[in-house]
Amino acid sequence: MPTPHFRGCATRGRSRLLPALSGATCLLALAGTALGTAPQATAAAHADTPPVSWRADLSALGHDDVNVRYGGGALRVRDESLSPASLGRDRGYASAVLPTHHTDRPVNRVSVDLDAKVPSGASVTIDVRGRDADGAWTEWRQATAGTPAQLPQSVSDVQARVTLWSTKAGATPAVRGLTLTADTTTNPTARPALTAASAFSARVYATREGLVGGTTANGHVIAGNDHFVALPSRRALSPNGSGQYSVQVCGPARCETAPVWDVGPWNTHDDYWNPSSQREQWKDLSRGLPEAQAAYQNGYNGGRDEFGRQVANPAGIDLADGTFYNVGLNDNGWVTVTYLWTDGGDTKSFPTWGTDVSIRAQATTNSARVAGLAGPTTVRVKCQVHGQLVNYDGYSNDAWSYLPDYGGYVSNIFIDVPDAWLPGVPNC
Repeated sequence: MPTPHFRGCATRGRSRLLPALSGATCLLALAGTALGTAPQATAAAHADTPPVSWRADLSALGHDDVNVRYGGGALRVRDESLSPASLGRDRGYASAVLPTHHTDRPVNRVSVDLDAKVPSGASVTIDVRGRDADGAWTEWRQATAGTPAQLPQSVSDVQARVTLWSTKAGATPAVRGLTLTADTTTNPTARPALTAASAFSARVYATREGLVGGTTANGHVIAGNDHFVALPSRRALSPNGSGQYSVQVCGPARCETAPVWDVGPWNTHDDYWNPSSQREQWKDLSRGLPEAQAAYQNGYNGGRDEFGRQVANPAGIDLADGTFYNVGLNDNGWVTVTYLWTDGGDTKSFPTWGTDVSIRAQATTNSARVAGLAGPTTVRVKCQVHGQLVNYDGYSNDAWSYLPDYGGYVSNIFIDVPDAWLPGVPNC
């Protein structure tokens, strides 16, 4: 019978088993048998407030607009042959970031009334965001007729972004008018200070964008040794020249903070850094797990991205050449990314290993199985507890982590870090 190992006391790496380990550090980490109960979420309602409406000034174009023109009383695509290099689309693309409107009351929901002529095969998308009293912007949220954009907290400034795609034949949409109406419908969660310490982090696979001379989704012309990143959602796309949405990328050599100036890789609606319930698509994936990674590693969505393409790598971020080499990458590889505009709250993200790993209602294998992890992934951990001692594949550990995205506990044996008791994670 093999000697049991205390999972986490040394790096597992690629091997399935480790040499037998001993020491006070590992034994102390396994002391105690108290079980915890799942944390409870609460929500508070807020009375509705009177709405405020305004008509956007479509003619006020600026340096952060992309390939858009205003003429004849409408916004249109200026050059039908230009589209973001990373998307490889065969239609003309344009984007206008409209002037900010200051409201006379706190709001957190925005409705839109669009007056536009959109040829078959073309499209117009309206995104909105808000800025609170501290000057921080929310992420962009799409608003459509009959479906308002819900912002995560109360704001006093509202901004809209109009994105246009022409047809393959070059016919452009014409946006003649846009009216926005804002009100408050819920009591939004207060946003903590946005610092690297409180922002959400995940370990994701990075690829080099390259495409020097091409244009990004925010209109930046890519230069050699450039410093920016691309994420697979327009929700965190910074206007050209700004770092309003930036990430810290930590590679083998060093960390670099870089702005989000492009969209990709693979997907364009995969804001995987948000909690599962708030993701634009793929809500059944855990926070921090890109759809492309799930498709590549686990066959999620038939192994395909949102466009139906077979995913050839698990990339969740593209790095411009300068950023790629500066953090120490010579080939595509794994990096730790902190999404500096986000609220990491009271959770931390960790990778897992193993297949068909059970998540239990309590920190014991005798409790109900509430979910499972099909294969290696990234999970958010809220807290941890000493529970039933688990022996698996030569490892032993009595520590269990509570995963709020699944509503249950997983044995720390399957958390792929060197520590039996996770660092920086409190007791439940």
